[in-house]
Amino acid sequence: MGSERIRVGILCGGESPEHEVSLLSAKNIVAALNPSKYEVTIIGISREGEWGLRHLHHWLINEDNPEKIALAPASAGLAVQPKGRVGAKNAIVTTESGITLPLIDVVFPVLHGPNGEDGTIQGLLRLAHIPFIGPDVLGSSIGMDKDVMKRLLRDAKVPIAPFVSISRQKSSLVSFKAVTKELGPVLFIKPANMGSSVGVSRADSEESFIAATEEAFRFDDKILIEQEIIGQEIECSVIGNEVKRASLPGKVIPSHTFYSYEAKYLDPDGASFEIPAILSEGEVKNIQDTAIRTCEVLCIDGMSRVDMFLKKDGEVLVNEVNTIPGFTRISMYPKMWEASGLEYGELLDELITLAISRNKKQESRRIVRN
Repeated sequence: MGSERIRVGILCGGESPEHEVSLLSAKNIVAALNPSKYEVTIIGISREGEWGLRHLHHWLINEDNPEKIALAPASAGLAVQPKGRVGAKNAIVTTESGITLPLIDVVFPVLHGPNGEDGTIQGLLRLAHIPFIGPDVLGSSIGMDKDVMKRLLRDAKVPIAPFVSISRQKSSLVSFKAVTKELGPVLFIKPANMGSSVGVSRADSEESFIAATEEAFRFDDKILIEQEIIGQEIECSVIGNEVKRASLPGKVIPSHTFYSYEAKYLDPDGASFEIPAILSEGEVKNIQDTAIRTCEVLCIDGMSRVDMFLKKDGEVLVNEVNTIPGFTRISMYPKMWEASGLEYGELLDELITLAISRNKKQESRRIVRN
């Protein structure tokens, strides 16, 4: 590409309940991309799943209101057009009228939750041979499904909180009494495939348990019931493909009962943060090693944020991973890297380089028959 600017497609919005979070993240990313290095194209996906080209200088409505932020009307509908054979120059993204856009060099899928963070978009981009930021198809799928994720970690001897998973079909067979006998008196119930604490509830009675399971099943056909863990809420950012490195950890101190969606995105006083977390050298190393090991076990490359609990006895338990972590004004992933010496713009530079490098290796392995 020489001295030409790299063309970056920002894919945001989407059909997930995390639509607004995606737009908030994308807004920050667009503002941080160096215009002398990058030419940005906004690809907004509506709540109905329609892909559209947005004007770079007017692509958001109510952009300063986390509850009302929305995509501006599209200037054209978009579709993905696979490149086909190696070296083909046909357009990656085209309008529905057939007018092609300039070739996009790399896509940043700033899509949180289902149909964005779960391997679906990643599979589409792989089929189109488009480089993209974040984990590949397998790592994205595993990272999104908390049940599969936890079973793999458990098999690999990575410490996790005790849990049970329940499908909608078998939910009538599960009782509060039976689950508390196995996991303890306080439970956390969450959809297996969701992020940003959407659909997550705390239950300490039969009434709250019933309400919590009903809420979780609103968002998925499989839910997790987890044991309450008493400890510090610690997060750690990871970056890299074959060779990974971890940031200094950060600590979340919620002012709510737990770190809920409202605490994360709607209440400006919902939580305070200690970045970097004040921990011993041994605790920091244990957390960083656990974060990297978690990504290795789950086949997660590119980037991720690993959320953990640090108990009083020093034990670290993995809670979950976020394969497309938030990039909002208060998001931990970029803030932990900043505390580790990697500024926001430099972080984006590295993520873009990692995506393009991985794609080149994948393309070099393609077998083409003449």
